[in-house]
Amino acid sequence: MSPSRRTLISTAVAALALSTIATLPALAQGLPKLKVGLMLPYTGTYAALGNAIENGFRLHVAEQGGKLGGREVEYVKVDDESDPSKATDNVNKLVKRDNVDVLIGSVHSGVAMAMAKVAKDTGTVLIVPNAGADAVTGAMCAPNIFRSSFSNWQPGYAMGEVVAKKGHKKVVTITWKYAAGDESVKGFKESFEKGGGTVVKELNLPFPNVEFQALLTEIAAAKPDAVFTFFAGGGAVKFVKDYAAAGLKKTIPLYGSGFLTDGTLEAQGADANGLFTALHYADSLNTPRDNAFRLAYAKTYKLQPDVYAVQGYDAAQMLGIGMAAVKGDISKKAEFSAAVEKAKIDSPRGAFTLSKAHNPVQDFYLRQVGDKENKLVSIASKALADPARGCKM
Repeated sequence: MSPSRRTLISTAVAALALSTIATLPALAQGLPKLKVGLMLPYTGTYAALGNAIENGFRLHVAEQGGKLGGREVEYVKVDDESDPSKATDNVNKLVKRDNVDVLIGSVHSGVAMAMAKVAKDTGTVLIVPNAGADAVTGAMCAPNIFRSSFSNWQPGYAMGEVVAKKGHKKVVTITWKYAAGDESVKGFKESFEKGGGTVVKELNLPFPNVEFQALLTEIAAAKPDAVFTFFAGGGAVKFVKDYAAAGLKKTIPLYGSGFLTDGTLEAQGADANGLFTALHYADSLNTPRDNAFRLAYAKTYKLQPDVYAVQGYDAAQMLGIGMAAVKGDISKKAEFSAAVEKAKIDSPRGAFTLSKAHNPVQDFYLRQVGDKENKLVSIASKALADPARGCKM
């Protein structure tokens, strides 16, 4: 090989090497995928709720081109089975084995409490897209824990105001004996009694028991002016049907937290007609934002969205706001938290902000069931903020 040719090749190799080195920093700046741990119920009483939350979450991510804060989203899924006894192991697997960057979950309040403890201990960002356990944004509150849904106190409190204004004086409550039921009843009782009413009997049964007959007999014997209830999913379907079958619907008005009739109307059929519930979403808001969301959801999943889908969608919105603020670096927890705290989330339910404890400050709607829809009647409680009792953040 001639010296000139050898020199030419050497120069070319050197130039290629320099070019490769020059591109290394650019490659190093390529952000890894954002690992999102979805810990939701995919079997059992709350399976439909878990699927709707995931659908809503994925819809918003898809609308952003599959990326949040410039990072492609990768999902790691765990079926939590709505079983608190398995929750700590499940969430630790996501955090320590799968190394997820953020936790999304769950539906069952007992499961969410275990998730909140692990999130608080490890500093992992947690967004709760349903479970209303008051302590999550109360005593367990933390800078890295957020909720896109509600506290159990909120819909109960809103409905207590409504029932008192309707002039009912004596009410019986009935629910499952667990955090969601207990706290929903406490919220209802607080506002109902403030409005001059009395809760004459508090009935409950273990979750997820649906043998209601003995308790329905007690309600009939007590002859209250009205009944307030918290049930959701499959339990809500059976309770509404059993209440009607016992003849109580005709004589004692039934009021509920909105989960009684959300995602359940098809199965409840005519037995749900006329029921009043209070929730932070309704099927007939008819706003441009909600109409666009409902159309996109129906096109994507061939289903009508419900409150669970909205909460999943907004969990992704909140994550996206935080990720944009830190330019994809979720390790910047303080900056992430500050951005979400000051945001006004453009939700299908209506815009909402977060309280200092990271719980939504939002309107609660009075809805009435008709034509298999939870139709808007009025605003039951405007910009209702959870009291966040015990939060020291």
